[in-house]
Amino acid sequence: MSDPLFLEYFESIDDPRQQGKVVHKLLDIIFLTVSAVISGCQGWEDIEDFGHDRLNWLRKFVPFKNGIPRHDTIARVISRIDITQFQDSFSSWMKTCCKLTHGEVIALDGKRLKGSFTQADRRDALFMVSAFACENSVVLGQAPVDKKSNEINALPELLRLLEIKGCLVTIDAMGCQKSIAQKIIDKEADYLLAVKANQKALLKQIESALLPKLAEQAKGGVLFNEADYQRNREEFRCCAVSHDLKQLSETVHWKSAKTIGVIASYRKEKGKISNELSYRYYISSAHLTAEELAISARQHWQIENGLHWRLDVGFREDGCRIRRQGAASVFAGLRHIAFNHLKAETSFKKGMPAKQKKAMRSTDYLEKVLSL
Repeated sequence: MSDPLFLEYFESIDDPRQQGKVVHKLLDIIFLTVSAVISGCQGWEDIEDFGHDRLNWLRKFVPFKNGIPRHDTIARVISRIDITQFQDSFSSWMKTCCKLTHGEVIALDGKRLKGSFTQADRRDALFMVSAFACENSVVLGQAPVDKKSNEINALPELLRLLEIKGCLVTIDAMGCQKSIAQKIIDKEADYLLAVKANQKALLKQIESALLPKLAEQAKGGVLFNEADYQRNREEFRCCAVSHDLKQLSETVHWKSAKTIGVIASYRKEKGKISNELSYRYYISSAHLTAEELAISARQHWQIENGLHWRLDVGFREDGCRIRRQGAASVFAGLRHIAFNHLKAETSFKKGMPAKQKKAMRSTDYLEKVLSL
Protein backbone atom coordinates (compact mmCIF):
# COMPACT_ATOMS: atom_id res chain seq x y z
CA MET A 1 0.00 0.00 0.00
CA SER A 2 1.31 3.48 -0.90
CA ASP A 3 2.31 6.04 1.70
CA PRO A 4 -0.15 8.82 2.65
CA LEU A 5 0.32 11.86 0.41
CA PHE A 6 1.66 14.19 3.10
CA LEU A 7 4.70 11.98 3.77
CA GLU A 8 6.07 12.69 0.30
CA TYR A 9 6.55 16.35 1.21
CA PHE A 10 8.47 15.61 4.40
CA GLU A 11 11.07 13.36 2.80
CA SER A 12 13.34 16.37 2.20
CA ILE A 13 13.74 17.06 5.94
CA ASP A 14 17.27 16.25 7.08
CA ASP A 15 17.58 13.60 9.75
CA PRO A 16 19.44 15.35 12.61
CA ARG A 17 21.07 12.13 13.84
CA GLN A 18 24.35 10.47 12.87
CA GLN A 19 23.28 8.14 10.07
CA GLY A 20 25.41 5.24 11.29
CA LYS A 21 23.48 5.22 14.55
CA VAL A 22 19.95 5.53 13.13
CA VAL A 23 17.72 2.64 14.19
CA HIS A 24 14.30 4.17 13.48
CA LYS A 25 13.77 6.19 10.29
CA LEU A 26 12.70 9.81 10.56
CA LEU A 27 9.63 9.34 8.34
CA ASP A 28 8.55 6.36 10.45
CA ILE A 29 8.60 8.55 13.55
CA ILE A 30 6.75 11.42 11.82
CA PHE A 31 4.05 9.06 10.52
CA LEU A 32 3.69 7.40 13.93
CA THR A 33 3.34 10.77 15.66
CA VAL A 34 0.77 12.19 13.21
CA SER A 35 -1.31 8.99 13.36
CA ALA A 36 -1.20 9.03 17.15
CA VAL A 37 -2.19 12.71 17.38
CA ILE A 38 -5.11 12.12 14.97
CA SER A 39 -6.19 9.38 17.37
CA GLY A 40 -6.10 11.72 20.36
CA CYS A 41 -2.68 10.96 21.89
CA GLN A 42 -1.19 13.81 23.92
CA GLY A 43 2.36 13.00 24.96
CA TRP A 44 5.43 10.95 24.10
CA GLU A 45 4.46 7.88 26.14
CA ASP A 46 0.96 7.92 24.62
CA ILE A 47 2.54 7.92 21.16
CA GLU A 48 4.78 4.96 22.00
CA ASP A 49 1.84 2.98 23.45
CA PHE A 50 -0.24 3.76 20.36
CA GLY A 51 2.60 2.46 18.20
CA HIS A 52 2.79 -0.85 20.02
CA ASP A 53 -0.99 -1.29 19.81
CA ARG A 54 -1.11 -0.44 16.09
CA LEU A 55 2.22 -1.82 14.86
CA ASN A 56 0.76 -4.22 12.28
CA TRP A 57 -1.44 -1.47 10.85
CA LEU A 58 1.42 1.06 10.81
CA ARG A 59 3.53 -1.38 8.79
CA LYS A 60 1.02 -1.14 5.95
CA PHE A 61 2.47 2.32 5.26
CA VAL A 62 6.01 2.48 6.66
CA PRO A 63 8.37 -0.43 7.49
CA PHE A 64 9.23 0.00 11.19
CA LYS A 65 11.92 -2.65 10.66
CA ASN A 66 13.13 -2.30 14.24
CA GLY A 67 9.74 -1.98 15.86
CA ILE A 68 8.39 1.05 17.69
CA PRO A 69 10.95 3.53 19.13
CA ARG A 70 10.89 4.36 22.81
CA HIS A 71 9.13 7.52 23.86
CA ASP A 72 12.40 9.29 24.75
CA THR A 73 13.73 8.50 21.25
CA ILE A 74 10.57 9.95 19.68
CA ALA A 75 10.94 13.08 21.82
CA ARG A 76 14.63 13.51 21.04
CA VAL A 77 14.16 13.13 17.26
CA ILE A 78 11.12 15.43 17.01
CA SER A 79 12.85 18.11 19.10
CA ARG A 80 15.85 18.17 16.75
CA ILE A 81 13.95 18.52 13.46
CA ASP A 82 14.87 21.76 11.70
CA ILE A 83 11.76 23.94 12.04
CA THR A 84 12.49 25.89 8.84
CA GLN A 85 12.65 22.68 6.80
CA PHE A 86 9.48 21.47 8.49
CA GLN A 87 7.66 24.73 7.66
CA ASP A 88 8.75 24.53 4.02
CA SER A 89 7.56 20.91 3.75
CA PHE A 90 4.22 21.75 5.38
CA SER A 91 3.55 24.70 3.08
CA SER A 92 4.54 22.67 -0.01
CA TRP A 93 2.05 19.99 1.00
CA MET A 94 -0.75 22.52 1.46
CA LYS A 95 -0.01 24.27 -1.86
CA THR A 96 -0.67 20.93 -3.57
CA CYS A 97 -3.76 19.76 -1.72
CA CYS A 98 -5.55 23.06 -0.99
CA LYS A 99 -6.69 25.18 -3.92
CA LEU A 100 -7.56 28.72 -2.88
CA THR A 101 -10.28 30.70 -4.62
CA HIS A 102 -9.81 34.28 -5.81
CA GLY A 103 -10.62 36.70 -3.02
CA GLU A 104 -10.58 34.04 -0.28
CA VAL A 105 -9.82 35.42 3.16
CA ILE A 106 -6.55 34.18 4.67
CA ALA A 107 -6.43 35.05 8.37
CA LEU A 108 -3.04 35.42 10.08
CA ASP A 109 -2.98 35.35 13.85
CA GLY A 110 -0.91 34.10 16.76
CA LYS A 111 -1.64 31.71 19.62
CA ARG A 112 0.34 31.04 22.78
CA LEU A 113 0.91 27.39 23.65
CA LYS A 114 0.37 27.83 27.37
CA GLY A 115 1.77 24.46 28.40
CA SER A 116 5.11 24.94 26.63
CA PHE A 117 6.56 27.26 29.27
CA THR A 118 10.03 26.82 30.73
CA GLN A 119 9.72 24.52 33.73
CA ALA A 120 12.13 26.49 35.93
CA ASP A 121 10.27 29.82 35.87
CA ARG A 122 6.97 28.94 34.10
CA ARG A 123 7.68 31.65 31.51
CA ASP A 124 8.52 31.90 27.81
CA ALA A 125 5.67 29.75 26.50
CA LEU A 126 5.90 29.29 22.73
CA PHE A 127 3.94 31.70 20.53
CA MET A 128 2.95 30.30 17.12
CA VAL A 129 1.62 32.41 14.22
CA SER A 130 -0.61 30.52 11.77
CA ALA A 131 -2.23 31.18 8.39
CA PHE A 132 -5.82 29.92 8.15
CA ALA A 133 -7.84 29.64 4.93
CA CYS A 134 -11.28 30.68 6.12
CA GLU A 135 -13.30 29.17 3.26
CA ASN A 136 -11.47 25.83 3.31
CA SER A 137 -10.97 25.86 7.11
CA VAL A 138 -7.41 24.51 6.92
CA VAL A 139 -4.02 25.64 8.19
CA LEU A 140 -1.78 26.78 5.31
CA GLY A 141 1.38 27.31 7.32
CA GLN A 142 2.84 28.31 10.65
CA ALA A 143 5.89 30.04 12.08
CA PRO A 144 7.09 30.17 15.68
CA VAL A 145 7.82 33.51 17.30
CA ASP A 146 11.33 33.82 18.71
CA LYS A 147 11.25 34.22 22.49
CA LYS A 148 13.24 37.45 22.23
CA SER A 149 11.05 38.83 19.45
CA ASN A 150 7.34 39.30 18.74
CA GLU A 151 4.65 38.44 16.22
CA ILE A 152 5.69 41.21 13.82
CA ASN A 153 8.99 39.49 13.05
CA ALA A 154 7.34 36.09 12.48
CA LEU A 155 4.79 37.37 9.95
CA PRO A 156 7.28 37.95 7.09
CA GLU A 157 8.60 34.39 7.48
CA LEU A 158 5.04 33.02 7.41
CA LEU A 159 4.16 35.11 4.34
CA ARG A 160 7.28 33.76 2.59
CA LEU A 161 5.85 30.25 2.86
CA LEU A 162 2.42 31.02 1.42
CA GLU A 163 1.05 30.96 -2.12
CA ILE A 164 -1.77 33.52 -1.75
CA LYS A 165 -2.08 35.22 -5.13
CA GLY A 166 -5.49 36.88 -5.45
CA CYS A 167 -6.44 36.31 -1.80
CA LEU A 168 -7.32 38.83 0.91
CA VAL A 169 -4.96 38.59 3.90
CA THR A 170 -6.42 39.78 7.20
CA ILE A 171 -4.29 40.59 10.25
CA ASP A 172 -5.11 42.22 13.57
CA ALA A 173 -3.52 45.46 14.73
CA MET A 174 -0.20 43.82 15.66
CA GLY A 175 0.44 43.21 11.96
CA CYS A 176 -0.62 46.68 10.84
CA GLN A 177 2.83 47.63 9.56
CA LYS A 178 3.87 49.20 6.25
CA SER A 179 6.49 46.49 5.72
CA ILE A 180 3.89 43.75 6.20
CA ALA A 181 1.54 45.45 3.74
CA GLN A 182 4.37 45.62 1.20
CA LYS A 183 5.15 41.92 1.55
CA ILE A 184 1.49 41.00 1.01
CA ILE A 185 1.35 43.12 -2.15
CA ASP A 186 4.61 41.51 -3.31
CA LYS A 187 2.84 38.14 -3.02
CA GLU A 188 0.17 39.49 -5.45
CA ALA A 189 -2.45 39.45 -2.71
CA ASP A 190 -4.46 42.17 -0.96
CA TYR A 191 -4.42 43.11 2.71
CA LEU A 192 -7.09 44.08 5.22
CA LEU A 193 -5.38 45.35 8.37
CA ALA A 194 -6.95 46.43 11.65
CA VAL A 195 -5.78 49.90 12.66
CA LYS A 196 -5.26 50.78 16.31
CA ALA A 197 -3.10 53.04 18.46
CA ASN A 198 0.17 51.54 17.19
CA GLN A 199 -0.50 53.61 14.04
CA LYS A 200 -1.65 56.79 15.76
CA ALA A 201 -1.46 59.20 12.82
CA LEU A 202 -3.30 56.82 10.48
CA LEU A 203 -5.92 56.01 13.11
CA LYS A 204 -6.59 59.70 13.77
CA GLN A 205 -7.06 60.44 10.07
CA ILE A 206 -9.42 57.50 9.54
CA GLU A 207 -11.47 58.57 12.56
CA SER A 208 -11.66 62.14 11.25
CA ALA A 209 -12.68 60.96 7.79
CA LEU A 210 -15.33 58.40 8.73
CA LEU A 211 -16.89 59.12 12.12
CA PRO A 212 -18.60 62.41 11.16
CA LYS A 213 -20.11 60.69 8.14
CA LEU A 214 -21.59 57.67 9.93
CA ALA A 215 -24.91 59.32 10.73
CA GLU A 216 -25.07 61.04 7.34
CA GLN A 217 -24.33 57.82 5.46
CA ALA A 218 -26.87 55.95 7.55
CA LYS A 219 -29.56 58.36 6.39
CA GLY A 220 -28.47 57.83 2.81
CA GLY A 221 -28.72 54.07 3.17
CA VAL A 222 -25.13 53.26 2.20
CA LEU A 223 -24.20 51.60 5.48
CA PHE A 224 -24.05 47.83 5.71
CA ASN A 225 -25.90 46.57 8.78
CA GLU A 226 -25.84 43.10 10.31
CA ALA A 227 -26.89 41.38 13.51
CA ASP A 228 -25.48 38.35 15.28
CA TYR A 229 -27.72 36.37 17.60
CA GLN A 230 -26.27 33.89 20.08
CA ARG A 231 -27.37 32.45 23.39
CA ASN A 232 -27.97 35.31 25.85
CA ARG A 233 -26.18 37.75 23.53
CA GLU A 234 -27.04 39.87 20.52
CA GLU A 235 -24.57 42.03 18.65
CA PHE A 236 -25.46 44.69 16.13
CA ARG A 237 -22.93 46.12 13.69
CA CYS A 238 -22.80 48.67 10.90
CA CYS A 239 -19.95 49.36 8.54
CA ALA A 240 -18.95 52.40 6.48
CA VAL A 241 -16.11 52.71 3.98
CA SER A 242 -14.44 55.39 1.93
CA HIS A 243 -12.35 55.13 -1.22
CA ASP A 244 -11.43 58.83 -1.30
CA LEU A 245 -8.00 58.59 0.29
CA LYS A 246 -6.49 61.76 -1.20
CA GLN A 247 -7.39 63.74 1.91
CA LEU A 248 -5.53 61.26 4.13
CA SER A 249 -1.84 62.07 3.93
CA GLU A 250 -0.90 58.95 5.92
CA THR A 251 -2.32 56.53 3.34
CA VAL A 252 0.32 57.43 0.76
CA HIS A 253 2.79 55.46 2.89
CA TRP A 254 0.66 52.31 2.62
CA LYS A 255 1.30 50.29 -0.52
CA SER A 256 -1.71 50.26 -2.88
CA ALA A 257 -4.19 51.40 -0.21
CA LYS A 258 -7.69 51.77 -1.72
CA THR A 259 -10.17 51.47 1.14
CA ILE A 260 -10.55 52.68 4.71
CA GLY A 261 -13.41 51.47 6.87
CA VAL A 262 -15.01 51.56 10.27
CA ILE A 263 -17.26 49.03 11.96
CA ALA A 264 -19.41 50.32 14.81
CA SER A 265 -21.05 47.78 17.09
CA TYR A 266 -22.90 47.37 20.36
CA ARG A 267 -24.01 44.37 22.36
CA LYS A 268 -27.18 43.36 24.11
CA GLU A 269 -26.48 40.73 26.74
CA LYS A 270 -29.27 39.09 28.75
CA GLY A 271 -31.62 41.88 27.71
CA LYS A 272 -29.25 44.67 28.76
CA ILE A 273 -28.06 47.02 26.01
CA SER A 274 -24.53 48.36 26.22
CA ASN A 275 -24.40 52.14 26.56
CA GLU A 276 -21.22 52.40 24.53
CA LEU A 277 -20.48 51.83 20.87
CA SER A 278 -17.22 50.15 19.99
CA TYR A 279 -15.35 51.12 16.85
CA ARG A 280 -12.89 49.10 14.77
CA TYR A 281 -10.91 50.71 11.96
CA TYR A 282 -9.36 49.14 8.86
CA ILE A 283 -7.19 49.88 5.86
CA SER A 284 -7.15 47.69 2.76
CA SER A 285 -5.48 47.46 -0.63
CA ALA A 286 -8.67 45.96 -2.07
CA HIS A 287 -11.56 48.08 -3.33
CA LEU A 288 -14.14 46.85 -0.81
CA THR A 289 -17.76 47.81 -0.32
CA ALA A 290 -19.05 48.22 3.22
CA GLU A 291 -20.61 44.76 3.04
CA GLU A 292 -17.43 43.15 1.72
CA LEU A 293 -15.29 44.75 4.41
CA ALA A 294 -17.69 43.76 7.19
CA ILE A 295 -17.89 40.16 6.00
CA SER A 296 -14.11 39.87 5.56
CA ALA A 297 -13.44 41.35 9.00
CA ARG A 298 -15.93 38.89 10.45
CA GLN A 299 -14.29 35.99 8.63
CA HIS A 300 -10.95 36.86 10.21
CA TRP A 301 -12.26 35.63 13.55
CA GLN A 302 -12.73 32.16 12.12
CA ILE A 303 -9.08 31.57 12.99
CA GLU A 304 -10.08 31.95 16.64
CA ASN A 305 -13.26 29.85 16.50
CA GLY A 306 -12.34 27.49 13.68
CA LEU A 307 -8.70 26.80 14.60
CA HIS A 308 -7.50 28.04 18.00
CA TRP A 309 -10.64 26.99 19.87
CA ARG A 310 -10.69 23.58 18.17
CA LEU A 311 -7.01 23.02 18.99
CA ASP A 312 -7.75 23.70 22.64
CA VAL A 313 -10.96 21.67 22.85
CA GLY A 314 -10.22 18.86 20.39
CA PHE A 315 -6.46 18.51 20.82
CA ARG A 316 -6.12 20.02 24.33
CA GLU A 317 -3.23 22.09 23.02
CA ASP A 318 -3.00 24.42 26.01
CA GLY A 319 -2.72 21.43 28.31
CA CYS A 320 0.11 19.83 26.32
CA ARG A 321 3.28 19.70 28.43
CA ILE A 322 5.77 19.11 25.62
CA ARG A 323 8.57 21.54 26.47
CA ARG A 324 11.80 19.93 25.25
CA GLN A 325 13.91 22.45 23.34
CA GLY A 326 12.59 22.70 19.77
CA ALA A 327 9.90 20.06 20.24
CA ALA A 328 6.95 22.36 20.97
CA SER A 329 7.11 24.19 17.61
CA VAL A 330 7.48 20.99 15.55
CA PHE A 331 4.78 19.20 17.54
CA ALA A 332 2.46 22.17 16.95
CA GLY A 333 3.06 21.71 13.21
CA LEU A 334 2.35 17.97 13.46
CA ARG A 335 -0.84 18.86 15.30
CA HIS A 336 -1.78 21.10 12.37
CA ILE A 337 -1.25 18.18 9.98
CA ALA A 338 -3.62 16.11 12.11
CA PHE A 339 -6.10 19.02 12.24
CA ASN A 340 -6.15 19.39 8.44
CA HIS A 341 -6.69 15.66 7.92
CA LEU A 342 -9.54 15.49 10.43
CA LYS A 343 -11.15 18.64 9.03
CA ALA A 344 -11.07 17.19 5.50
CA GLU A 345 -12.93 14.05 6.59
CA THR A 346 -16.64 14.90 6.39
CA SER A 347 -18.43 11.53 6.26
CA PHE A 348 -18.48 11.30 10.07
CA LYS A 349 -20.39 14.45 10.94
CA LYS A 350 -19.20 15.12 14.47
CA GLY A 351 -16.64 17.34 16.16
CA MET A 352 -12.89 16.87 16.46
CA PRO A 353 -12.95 14.97 19.79
CA ALA A 354 -15.47 12.45 18.42
CA LYS A 355 -13.44 12.00 15.22
CA GLN A 356 -10.30 11.38 17.26
CA LYS A 357 -12.04 8.75 19.37
CA LYS A 358 -13.34 7.05 16.25
CA ALA A 359 -9.83 7.07 14.76
CA MET A 360 -8.52 5.43 17.93
CA ARG A 361 -11.23 2.76 17.79
CA SER A 362 -11.15 2.05 14.08
CA THR A 363 -8.03 1.73 11.92
CA ASP A 364 -10.32 1.75 8.87
CA TYR A 365 -11.47 5.23 9.80
CA LEU A 366 -7.93 6.35 10.69
CA GLU A 367 -6.78 5.14 7.29
CA LYS A 368 -9.60 7.06 5.65
CA VAL A 369 -8.59 10.26 7.47
CA LEU A 370 -4.94 9.89 6.47
CA SER A 371 -5.86 9.34 2.82
CA LEU A 372 -7.34 12.83 2.52
